[in-house]
Amino acid sequence: MPANTETNAEDRLQAIRQWATAAVDDAADAAQLHWQAVSGDASFRRYFRIQSGERSYIVMDAPPPQEQLAPFIDIASRLRSANVLAPQIFAQDLQQGFLLLEDFGDQMVKALLHADNGQPLFDRVLPLLSAMASDCDTEGLPDYSPASLQRELDLFPDWYLTRHRSITLSQSEQAQWSALCKLLLANAAEQPQVFVHRDFHSCNLHVLTDSDDTGVIDFQDAVRGPLTYDLASWLWDRYITWPRDELLQWMEQARAVLAPHVASAQWVRWCDLMGLQRNLKIVGIFARLYYRDGKSGYLEMIPQFAAYVLDVLSRYPELDDYRSMLASQLSSEVKAD
Repeated sequence: MPANTETNAEDRLQAIRQWATAAVDDAADAAQLHWQAVSGDASFRRYFRIQSGERSYIVMDAPPPQEQLAPFIDIASRLRSANVLAPQIFAQDLQQGFLLLEDFGDQMVKALLHADNGQPLFDRVLPLLSAMASDCDTEGLPDYSPASLQRELDLFPDWYLTRHRSITLSQSEQAQWSALCKLLLANAAEQPQVFVHRDFHSCNLHVLTDSDDTGVIDFQDAVRGPLTYDLASWLWDRYITWPRDELLQWMEQARAVLAPHVASAQWVRWCDLMGLQRNLKIVGIFARLYYRDGKSGYLEMIPQFAAYVLDVLSRYPELDDYRSMLASQLSSEVKAD
C-alpha cells in the first residue's frame, strides 16, 4: 500500500475517533471508549462498535464521494415510520461521512439458518416483507426501472462471461440473451411497484437480544420496484438452499399476505422470474467484486447461484432455449452433490 494511502487511512481513522468521542455525550475523552472493528460489506463502508460504559453504538464510516449518507438517513426514517426496526441515528456528519447508530448486536438471522428452521424464520421475516411493501412511503424513491434492471443483468455477460470465463457470446446467443432480458424486465414491470430493500437476506437482518424483534440494516439502496423482489432475495439465499417444496409453500404463504388477489400460478412465475433476474445479476456482481474490488471470497458463492439459475430455467418450457444457452456456460460451476 502506498505511503500516502496509509497516511490517509490513519488520518481518517483518527477523524472518526475524534468525531465519535464528541458525539457520544457520556464520554469525556477517547480513552473512555472501547473500539471494535465490525465486518464491513461489499461497498466502501466500514463499521466500528464503540462502548461507553454500558451503552454500545455502531459508527458507520461511509467515505465520500464513494458513499453517500443521505439515502441511508432517508430510508431509515421511512422504515421506522412503517414500524420496521431500522437503527436509530444519534449523530451524523454528512460532509465527513460518519453516522452514530443504534447497535443491533451480532446476532444475525444468518446464524439461525438450518434445514429444520425454515418455517420459523419465514414466519419471522414475512411481517417485515409485508410492512415494507404495504406501509413504507415510496414517494421520491428511485424507480427500479427497466433500465436499472437491465444494467444489473448486463453484469452477467460483462463480468462473469467475458471477464471471468473469457466467453464471447455469438450473434445468435446475444439475440437469445436479449430476448431473455426482455422477458425478465416484462415480468418485473407487470407486478405492483412497492418499497424494495434490494438486499433483503439473512446477513442484513438482526435478532435484537433484548426483545427478539428483527432489525433491518443495509437498506440505503432501497427503490420503488417489483413486489416479489425482496421475497426472492430471501428465498434464494446465499448461505442455504431450500428444497423446492418449501419454496413453493413460502411463496403461497407470502401471496396470501402480499397479493391475495393474484392467482397462485401467476405469483409463482413472478417469484421465479424475479429470482432469475436477481441471481443472474449476483453471479455478475460476485465476479466484479473479485476482478474490480479484489474481494475473492465471493467467487466461491457463484456455484450456488448458478444452480439457482439453471433450476428455474428448467421449470418453464418457455425458457428452454435460454436454458440450453446458459447451461453450457454455468454447468461447470455447479458442484456435484
